[in-house]
Amino acid sequence: MTVGAGSQIHYKQNRLKQLRAFCHAARTGSVSAAAEKIFLSQPTVSLQIQALEREFGTVLFERRGPKIKLTPEGDLLFQMAEPLVEGMDKLHETFATQCGRVDQGVLNIAAGESTILYILPDPVQSFVDQYPGIELKLHNVTGRDGLAMLRADEVDLAVGSMLEIPDDITYRPFVTYQPTLITPKDHPLAEKKSVTLDEITPYGLILPPRHLSTWRMVDLVFKQHNLGYRVTMEAGGWEVIKKYVELGLGISIVTDVCLTGDENLGVIPIGQYFPKRSYGIVQRRGKFLSPQTKCFIKTLDRAFADRIVEPQPQTVGDAEWEDAFLG
Repeated sequence: MTVGAGSQIHYKQNRLKQLRAFCHAARTGSVSAAAEKIFLSQPTVSLQIQALEREFGTVLFERRGPKIKLTPEGDLLFQMAEPLVEGMDKLHETFATQCGRVDQGVLNIAAGESTILYILPDPVQSFVDQYPGIELKLHNVTGRDGLAMLRADEVDLAVGSMLEIPDDITYRPFVTYQPTLITPKDHPLAEKKSVTLDEITPYGLILPPRHLSTWRMVDLVFKQHNLGYRVTMEAGGWEVIKKYVELGLGISIVTDVCLTGDENLGVIPIGQYFPKRSYGIVQRRGKFLSPQTKCFIKTLDRAFADRIVEPQPQTVGDAEWEDAFLG
């Protein structure tokens, strides 16, 4: 009787290891990548997945060379197993939180340069002051890389702007910013309270690189009004763009998240033509939220509690985060 009970405990311990290996393989789409994540050999992970397949009497993955894809049965097991595995992995931190302690652990956040520079400083300062024992890691990445990190569980959450939301991602905006025309102080348009697109067309624009959503948005709006425009310079990053506008090398269309009021610029709202840009919390759908993540989200909500979040029209076909991350 004692031997049987011991065998059952050992079996359940093995099941957790098998489910962990299975979940990492499902997230990464690769047995070798899963093995690296959990510090096991590739044959060990393969054997753990095969043991699950024997136990449930089904095939969990379609195998296509080095890549694997969940079968419908595998997807069902993944949806059931993932919160269990993540809950066990985060058990110590969750217990500490329930006891009123969130004084340790690591929090990984993906964000772009503009988000890190203009949106996160105050909430990050508040969070660090309140939870000094938590190691906070800010990953300055592009939108595409940020989504990949979320899907691979390399970060706990991301903060940025999204124009379209993939099915496996959730997005909750918490602040909205206005589209703005910036000009040199001595520019003919600088003293105007409002401008038309016709008034902008004679002047060269400084825009982020062509593949990013700002350029696509500008192009779309001018085409909708049957107007031409001229780009005199491509520059990455709002700080760079502001600097070259100040130097008189062109004008630009930015989101006012990047404007501090200390710039030597003419600033004119152009929300009648261009959509507002929201910034929010981006997560993988169904992801288990660590106590550290929940505390940071609460910190963000408190920091922007007085800001109005307005609906954001989805007008650019395949835009991701790139402007928020690189802009």
